Amino acid sequence: MAVRSGNGTNGTGRVALWASRSWWVVACAAVALVAAILSLPAVSGAFGAGGTIATGTESARAQTPVELLGVGTPDLVLALTMRDGGTRPAVASGVVARALADDPAVRTVHSAASGDPWLLSRDGRSGLVTVSLSGSDADRKEAALRLVPKARAAAPGTRVDASGASWATAEIDQQGGADLLKAELWAAPLILLLLLLTYGSWAAAALPLAVAVLAVVCSAPLLGLLAHATDVSAFAVNAAAAIGFGLSIDFTLFVLARYREEHAKGMPRTRALEVALDTSGRCVVCSAVVISSCLVAVAAIPVPLLRALALAGVAVTLLAALAALTVLPAALTLLGDRVDGADPLRRLRRAPIEGASRFWRDLARRVTARPVVAGAGALAVLIMMTWPAMGLRLGAIDERTLPSTASAAAAAEAVRGRFEVPPEQVQVVVLERPDAGLGNYTAAVTRLPHVGAVRVVPTSAAGPGQAAQKPRPAVVLVAATVGPDTPQAARLVDELRRTPAPGPVLVGGRAAQITDTTDAVRGALPWVVVAMCLFLLAALTVFTRSAMAPLKALVVAVVSLAAVLGSIVWIFQYGHGADALGGFTLAGSLDASLLLFTLAVAFGLSIDYEIFLLGRIREEFDRSLDNRAAIVTGISRTGRLMTSAAAALAISTAAITTSHVTILKLMGAGIASAAIVDAILVRGILVPAVMALLGPANWWKPARISRQRRRGPRTATSEAAAG
Repeated sequence: MAVRSGNGTNGTGRVALWASRSWWVVACAAVALVAAILSLPAVSGAFGAGGTIATGTESARAQTPVELLGVGTPDLVLALTMRDGGTRPAVASGVVARALADDPAVRTVHSAASGDPWLLSRDGRSGLVTVSLSGSDADRKEAALRLVPKARAAAPGTRVDASGASWATAEIDQQGGADLLKAELWAAPLILLLLLLTYGSWAAAALPLAVAVLAVVCSAPLLGLLAHATDVSAFAVNAAAAIGFGLSIDFTLFVLARYREEHAKGMPRTRALEVALDTSGRCVVCSAVVISSCLVAVAAIPVPLLRALALAGVAVTLLAALAALTVLPAALTLLGDRVDGADPLRRLRRAPIEGASRFWRDLARRVTARPVVAGAGALAVLIMMTWPAMGLRLGAIDERTLPSTASAAAAAEAVRGRFEVPPEQVQVVVLERPDAGLGNYTAAVTRLPHVGAVRVVPTSAAGPGQAAQKPRPAVVLVAATVGPDTPQAARLVDELRRTPAPGPVLVGGRAAQITDTTDAVRGALPWVVVAMCLFLLAALTVFTRSAMAPLKALVVAVVSLAAVLGSIVWIFQYGHGADALGGFTLAGSLDASLLLFTLAVAFGLSIDYEIFLLGRIREEFDRSLDNRAAIVTGISRTGRLMTSAAAALAISTAAITTSHVTILKLMGAGIASAAIVDAILVRGILVPAVMALLGPANWWKPARISRQRRRGPRTATSEAAAG
């Protein structure tokens, strides 16, 4: 990537444009920030809940008749426990059921008052009220928040504990939003201190944080408008904001560091800004395109929460790049020399901030001198990190992502322990055209492994619209003896679908939903991976003007991503190191939506650092340096920057691990580890080793090869500079 001469009219015109409009750009940014802050209370009501279950599956099709009968996995589960001298649980549950039945959001209510033995606890002192709600996920969440206090008021002498998907979603959103706000408030001072130590100026340290706040806050009203067209959950907005905070700092540091480096060489500030935008600014554009493309590909998977996470991630990534390429240059133009002033640690520094890093230069020399040994060592470490990923199990979010002390988690655990058939373990089989073979079918189902009990829902329980159908569908309830997210439950779902039945069968329930969601993710994943790879190769081919460099970047990114996945599985599925992260409940599986979102962001970050490093090495290569010298110079010039950017991103995302919500811990730990591993082990060792082995082939493309053959071999004029 050759830097254009300062005599070009294009550069002069662009600098003049920034100089004349800097105040206007900063003023518009300030107005946008204030407007976004004022709009936050209004737009927050537009965000939904974001379902964690895939759409368009068999279990989703079974949901309609199941909800009409109110026998599927309920949205709200109320456990009523009798105090000493209290009324019987059947009586109390009947009172609560009648109090809730009149609410317009309630579709059906079942209670222990009906005599259903599955709704009475083993000791007879507790009863369940299961509620099926209508409307979107967001409507159900809001209804749950309204109905639980209503139920408690209807039974003042009874303890009412709430669980179920809608109540858990409400608690996760509330806890997650509060935790993310605390995490960013805790991380901001640490990032400011890190940037002050790295760049030595209060202004230079504050600018990345200012840009990050601007991008994150302004993304909220944009996502609020998007929520009117599609479901965008509040949880997705909060999670994307945490990622956008780190990305904004990364993008800003890329431009800011290059600007200060060029000015330190004696270049006027206006020209230094032009060079920074032509080089690092181009890296920012390419990075934003690659990260957004990866997230758009992930949005194709039919899981509402994952789609919401991807769309929110795209919005905040593009805003981060826009702010780094507009507001930052305007602020630098206005600040002038003040951007480098007031270094409180000036006397303690051994080397100029803007100079090449001696540590990274020496490391690059050692790696490129023995690339096979260095590359093999780095690859061995990454493979060891990848190994736990072989045992990956996908699942879906439930109340166990909350701490065990949370009301939804405690109530759900109590129901599992005190009731013979917890509602989440009930499989629902809808037979669309039953006939005389129904008895034989239920007998066959009873003999299946892990089936505790089977019963047929009476057709008289059907709603008005259901009763008019001829013939009426039959609903068979199958009580499983295993949890819904276990491999045994998944096999039971498959067995139910394969068992010969009198007519077409639809299998629903929590286990079927989880099974269908994981199958949908696995089925769409190959196409998503292909799309991400094609986006990456296209963007990097244009950026590097090479056919080999994008392929190398793709392979290295996949290796790095596999290592991140292995570390996530090792911690959050197997529980190693859980105490270091504050402890969490092990579910034995990982939520597919959050895991894929985390991996997509980690993949994009891997390419983000790769783009910046490749861009700088390509610059040095185009200045007639040989391959090894270009690698050494490029890494020595970017090593400090990538380390500080990765550290800032790691602090921002690692702060999320202080959350009480396990899925947020997973996201924070995954992205933080990805940033550190990628910036140090991958970019510091593996990439220079591979590039040293490839030699000039790094920049191979057919047209360039033909020109080199006519011109003759390149002279290694700077071998001494490489050591």
